[in-house]
Amino acid sequence: MDSRREVLNHLLVELFNQILSIEEKALKIGDFSDLTLNELHVIDATGYDQTSPMTHIATKLGVTVGTLTIAMNNLVKKGYINRVRSDEDRRVVLITLTDKGRLAYRHHSQFHEDMINFTIDALDESEGDVLIKSLTKIINYFDQKYLG
Repeated sequence: MDSRREVLNHLLVELFNQILSIEEKALKIGDFSDLTLNELHVIDATGYDQTSPMTHIATKLGVTVGTLTIAMNNLVKKGYINRVRSDEDRRVVLITLTDKGRLAYRHHSQFHEDMINFTIDALDESEGDVLIKSLTKIINYFDQKYLG
């Protein structure tokens, strides 16, 4: 691997690991230490003030409904979500956040907002444009190669 590839590999892996580590640490010191990072991402995918079918959330997260059910069971027990059957179609399970779930959602959103604000403040406009264009290309590649 040439040096540019090695540097880029190191930077991407390091950035990914740092973001995960910081998210986990923010959970442990906050009011939401009973949540796992995966559970927090389920809360995020559910949406702040939305009623979402389980199938929609599972698709958004790229997991099966069965896998999501395990996380949902834990989140119901912890008081972060409400789960009800649709009146129109009893097979459909609808998910909403409780007040506690909305607080966790806002906490997680603030983490992401702080991260983005720092990134934007650290770059001039042209650097920001290059970063956005580059990350978009990387995401599109991963979508096509591994998720499409």
